[in-house]
Amino acid sequence: MIRSMFTAISSLSLQQKYLDVVSNNLANANTMGFKASRVLSQDQFSQMMSPGSAPTATQGGVNPTQIGLGVNLGYISANFTQGVLQSTGRNMDLGVQGDGFFIYGNENRRYSREGSMSLDMEGNLVNSASGLRTQGWMADANGKIDTGLPVDDINIVTDRTLAKATTDVVLGGNLSSDAVTSATPTTISMGVYDSLGKLQMASITFTRTAAPLTWGWAITSSPAGAAGAGSITFDGNGQIVSPIAGPTTPISIPASAGAKTPFSPKIDFSKLTQLAAANSATVTSQDGLSAGNVTDVYISPNDGIISLMYSNGLSEQVGQVALARFNNPTGLMKGEDTSFLAGLNSGDAQIGAASTGGRGSIAASYLEASNVDMAQEFTNMILAQRGFQASSRVITTSDEILQELVNLKR
Repeated sequence: MIRSMFTAISSLSLQQKYLDVVSNNLANANTMGFKASRVLSQDQFSQMMSPGSAPTATQGGVNPTQIGLGVNLGYISANFTQGVLQSTGRNMDLGVQGDGFFIYGNENRRYSREGSMSLDMEGNLVNSASGLRTQGWMADANGKIDTGLPVDDINIVTDRTLAKATTDVVLGGNLSSDAVTSATPTTISMGVYDSLGKLQMASITFTRTAAPLTWGWAITSSPAGAAGAGSITFDGNGQIVSPIAGPTTPISIPASAGAKTPFSPKIDFSKLTQLAAANSATVTSQDGLSAGNVTDVYISPNDGIISLMYSNGLSEQVGQVALARFNNPTGLMKGEDTSFLAGLNSGDAQIGAASTGGRGSIAASYLEASNVDMAQEFTNMILAQRGFQASSRVITTSDEILQELVNLKR
């Protein structure tokens, strides 16, 4: 009788732990990045009543006779199935589609599927809830990101101003085939930006040469200082002949004090025509930009590259968010703030860029919801309750039998 009581007690203890896990799962049903846990039980050792016997020449074998002595907790492990990605409309909210984890903290690192990011007052990219600094790589002076380097804090300077010097100018329109040789030159204005973002004005003058299909061009400016000259040739259909010869005089445009020199944008004449129509030659585009301020911090999907967006339309790569994966994620230990710590059986963190090495891709403007299945958890709650109830009945029944045994001496 005593044995059945202790067996039932072991079940009561297990069902209570089972209910504890279920209640924690349900409590975090709406926690972003949360991974539900599951409970596996194992029977305890059994008492050997008879070891049984092997068959003989005249008699069959006898199976062993054992009585189980209860149940024990096998293990509790997190379920790392993918949670639903919920759109937030906020670019710094990140989710992982795959097996990766975000890395927080340079020392005592934590790993999490919860990727709500923000910038602190020092420009560090941190987890919005915990304040732990997000780990990744910073771009070098040329905007290159080396993901082979060790990860570190991501610090973003948002009070920057950036300009872009003009390197390419595209001309379009028509040079009239009715123009008289050298008597009616065509002059157009050209605005280009130097390395400091200051607009520099120059003029391009087209003059028809003695050869009816050839035009000479020259760059001038006021005050003087611009240089550059060459020629272009058209075919009988009024289309420019390729390849276009390079300038006979190198292109040079004065820049403002302190700007990089020489200032020598490349001019593309390939869109010009020579047809029997009015002169309409003009600058159709140039790639320089005036100085602009940072207007937004943008994290690109899939690879997690961080870029600064400027008011003049420029973008600048400044860093990249890193991801980690583990050979055995169920070996991770749960920490606070919906994070995990590397465990003895999880293996080392394999850190690298998103969309490489099985780490999954980054979904920008999304957060991963909890993977708790509420229907399953309520079912587990019923199972735990009924298991606890049944074990309680065993104790009550054993007590009644013991009472009857005591009552034999009357």
